[in-house]
Amino acid sequence: MTGRPEALFPLFGTLTRLDGVGAKTAQVMIDAGIAKPADLLLTLPVSGVDRRRRGSIREVIAPCIVTVEVTIGAHLPPKTKGKPYRVTVEDEQTSFQLVFFHARGDYLQKLLPTGQRRVVSGKLELFDGIAQIVHPDHMLPPAEAETIPAFEPVYPLHAGLTQKTMWKATRSALALLPDLPDWIDPAQKAREGWPDWAQALHLAHNPQSSVDLSPHHPARARLAYDELMAHQITLALARITARRAKGVASAGDGHLQTRVLADLPYRPTGAQTRAIAEIGSDLAAPLRMNRLLQGDVGSGKTLVAMMALCQIVESGGQGVMMAPTEILARQHYAGLEPLAAAAGIRLEVLTGRDKGHDRATKLAALAQGEIQILVGTHAVFQKDVHFHDLRLAVIDEQHRFGVAQRMELGAKGRAVDVLVMTATPIPRSLALAQYGDMDVSVLDEKPPGRKPVQTALVSAARMDEIVAKLRAAVAEGRQAYWVCPLVEESEVVEMTAAEDRFKRLRAALGEGVVGLVHGQMPVAEKDAAMARFVSGETRVLVATTVIEVGVNVPNASIMMIEGAESFGLAQLHQLRGRVGRGAAASTCLLIYQPPLSQNGRKRLEILRETEDGFRISEEDLMMRGAGDVIGTAQSGLPRFRIADLERQAGLMAVAQSDARKLLHDDPDLQMPRGQAARSLLWLLEQDRGIRLISIG
Repeated sequence: MTGRPEALFPLFGTLTRLDGVGAKTAQVMIDAGIAKPADLLLTLPVSGVDRRRRGSIREVIAPCIVTVEVTIGAHLPPKTKGKPYRVTVEDEQTSFQLVFFHARGDYLQKLLPTGQRRVVSGKLELFDGIAQIVHPDHMLPPAEAETIPAFEPVYPLHAGLTQKTMWKATRSALALLPDLPDWIDPAQKAREGWPDWAQALHLAHNPQSSVDLSPHHPARARLAYDELMAHQITLALARITARRAKGVASAGDGHLQTRVLADLPYRPTGAQTRAIAEIGSDLAAPLRMNRLLQGDVGSGKTLVAMMALCQIVESGGQGVMMAPTEILARQHYAGLEPLAAAAGIRLEVLTGRDKGHDRATKLAALAQGEIQILVGTHAVFQKDVHFHDLRLAVIDEQHRFGVAQRMELGAKGRAVDVLVMTATPIPRSLALAQYGDMDVSVLDEKPPGRKPVQTALVSAARMDEIVAKLRAAVAEGRQAYWVCPLVEESEVVEMTAAEDRFKRLRAALGEGVVGLVHGQMPVAEKDAAMARFVSGETRVLVATTVIEVGVNVPNASIMMIEGAESFGLAQLHQLRGRVGRGAAASTCLLIYQPPLSQNGRKRLEILRETEDGFRISEEDLMMRGAGDVIGTAQSGLPRFRIADLERQAGLMAVAQSDARKLLHDDPDLQMPRGQAARSLLWLLEQDRGIRLISIG
């Protein structure tokens, strides 16, 4: 695959070749993200204007757009400066006025000669009981009026662009469309009733009614599918490349795993057993593993990861577990340590905090192979960290590790098996968009003994009552988290809110009962406050969202979330997951600031109704949109021009299976449909996919 197919050259030429686009307009388009004719063709109309011809304005109800043929009557120039110029016109049934501000009379006399016929189209309004159209969009002799579309597409605009410019430029770009062989499976195309690619673009840019603007219209669905298909081919190629990569077969004999299981107070769930087996067979194969372990809050991912790490150690290798933050890395260490001790495995933690002699000792033991499992932050990738025989990297990520970093990890020169764990249930369409290059194991059962968490909505107006209830719970020996409102603009404001709430609760509950953690604290202080809460010395922990992920205090059975309306659904679900880990019945109070918007109330009610993180994530996607659910900036989530992940989730799954089948049948994309798919990758600039074919 040496370069872009010649048939596509015109679509990648300069914008100034298009009608009505000069150097200045081209620059405005480039600023708007339209750098070439191909981009313009993928910028579809967002709505449309009905300009069907009417006999009279009496057929419609003002205000609205109307198109009628009229006879031009008297011209009424303004008598005083600043007043508009008016032209009386008459249709089949009635008369009305065309109104112009700052217009030159001689120009209008020429354009609209009295007694002549004209077709006018514009917004009809009533002013002082008189029907009028101010500055009509179109005024043409009947012979030329065919150029007014019956349904005019409306394009998304950027400062400096007009609908007329977009209309002319898209017509001109449509004329450049080459005739390309189709990359979609013929049976599927026929089943869906989808048009050819070029025809789909013509239809999408020439809608005949608002029905044609729906994402489910065959032309638009097909174009969305092309985009998803190109993305999935790229991910499938990445998956094949990763799988072709030689790995190290780490079969293990199960003796360490048996010790860990014998030490557990419960039996693993069916989902855990299934995931352990899937990961185990990947590790035992001579190919490199690239797997996502997706589990809801408290579904027992740590055990699954530990069993995989045991298998690696049994076969003589080393494993590393990486977490996005220091608190989490130490939390994982605390969670894995008893399991490692039961199995007789040497486990250590390495973070940015390790300095000097301590660090040097750990690094030496790691290089010698004495440390069998290392837990740490991204610090474990620093230049001076050398493993004796690293075989498995477990990445516990809150979407902070995109496809690019995963590839980088593989490029460390070692045949490292990769297991990515995510605790945020991701809607299926997003999981496919973000992790389509990986195999997936899902934990969808809660371990035995986890009790449901009672969730209630309470208005902040009842704060005294809430604090009184908390005082009673603390007297009974219970522990509680109090999460302060999320402040988008500034961590400092967030810190002030937390400190303020801390002082008030300390005054209400007494000295030494309440602890405080927030993002601005020095690490040592934060850890000390956490340790006091874990040991039960403090009963209430006031915190900002630093506790969202991974904190584990089984005795804590109350979660208070202040300003709950300012959090995302997935985040609230994560926070609630911090309780319900011990024997006591747990409660989560969502404290909101009244009045709640309809959307805000709906979000909080979903949480009250269900503890199923997968259902919550689907609702979150419907309500907030893809980028927000996983923070587009850091998600590695592709930005699609046409495809809509919320409304076309089903297409993504079809695109994935189609892409995988295509590459299964034709791994090098050499057959006719494979060659067509190459054109699609070039067309949608999936450069990584193109590169992978050439590498692969």
